[in-house]
Parts: sequence; C-alpha cells; structure tokens
Amino acid sequence: MKDFNPNRYAVITEKNPREIVMLRGHGCSWRRCRFCDYHLDSSTDETANFTLNREQLLKVTGVHGKLEVINSGSFVDLDEQTLNLIGEVSQKKQISQVHFECHWRHRESIKDFRKRFADLGIELKIKTGVETFDSLFRESYLDKGFDVDNPEEIAKYFDEVCLLMGIPGQTVDHMEQDIQIGLAHFERICINIMQENRKPIKPDPKVIAAFAKELYPKYIENCRVDILMENTAFGVGGVVEHAE
Repeated sequence: MKDFNPNRYAVITEKNPREIVMLRGHGCSWRRCRFCDYHLDSSTDETANFTLNREQLLKVTGVHGKLEVINSGSFVDLDEQTLNLIGEVSQKKQISQVHFECHWRHRESIKDFRKRFADLGIELKIKTGVETFDSLFRESYLDKGFDVDNPEEIAKYFDEVCLLMGIPGQTVDHMEQDIQIGLAHFERICINIMQENRKPIKPDPKVIAAFAKELYPKYIENCRVDILMENTAFGVGGVVEHAE
C-alpha cells in the first residue's frame, strides 16, 4: 500500500500479556469481505516482505513468553522464510506460545501447522475473524466466506475468534448474543469496533454508542475479552509518527 507506514511491533501488557508483530505477506486470498481492506497491506515480492518482517521479528524480546503474529490475511499468506524465522526467534527468546490468524477457507492447513511448531516446543493458538455468529447476516451482508452455521464446527479448528461490532443493523441484543456464543465455545474473543475504510459498509455511530454504553462496561474487565475501540489499540497499525 503506497505511503502506508504503520507501527508493526508492540508489547501488550493488559489481560493476555504478549508481544505482537504486524507482518506483511501476499495478502488475504478471499478479499471479498464488504467491510475490510486490510489486504491492501500486502506485496507479491517475497524478498521485500521477508526484509520487512525480519526487521520486526528481530525486535521480539520474549518478555512475556508469548507472541501474536498478525498480517493482512492468514498464516498461509506469509513467506516460508518468515515462518522459519518466527520459529527460530520463538525458540531463541523462549517463547512457548504463538498466536496466528487464519481464514476459515484455510482450516485444513491448521493441523499440520500446529505440528510444525509443536515440533519446536511451541504451542499455537489460532484465531479467525468470524465477525458474527448470525450466519445469514455474516454471509449475505458481510460476505465473510464461511460455509458453516454451527459455532461448534468452527471451534474444532480455532481457539479464538474476532467479532466485529458497530455495523449497521446490529442491536445490543445481537452483539450480546455474539459475545456469549464466543465465550461459550472459544478460549478468547477479540471485539473489534468497526472503522471506516474504502469498503462499502460503513460503521454506524449509533450502534457504536450503544455498544459503548451497554456492553463495554460489562466486558472490559473480562480477562478473556479484548475490546479494540480503535483498530490500533494493540499498538500496531496506523502510522509510525503517531505511535507511542
């Protein structure tokens, strides 16, 4: 993405303390979500990607023994050199747990990927962006790319889920139900408040205000719930000049 110079490394100290790196791959292969343009942070130049990713991974200290790796798609969209370096850095810095992202369509790759890191003594936690468990809303409006209705089926592959809130049409009851389903079936949930971007679906300020009033106070202290009122709340993303 031209002129996109985000902060790509941060340390999260609240709730589930960990380091986080925002790496770059060749981008999400789905690219049809009507609310997301994150795939623009991508490149087909694997050498350039690895150079960028290496710079960030060498900042990792192992301070919390956990590392979260995010990118503009799934772990399958990262180049092989980057994946190898993640393993090497994790071993060197005594990181015992690494979190990765994965789209539903790549779920069959997860088992072998878990084993690859388990052989290095590293436990993987895999997160997916389900956004909502209302499958009709998710697929007819958001075009998320899940061909499953049952949260139990999703939980067979994934440890954690992201939920998207602040979308036109959502109600407090709708959002509450998603949170409760997420907590019932997954180890952790990450609630992302929708941010405006180049895609056609825009955030609804009234829905965001309702979330902030009714649900934020209820869940902000829950150790299994991350709430990102801004998409840079973990310290990555945005531009370096505005990062602390």
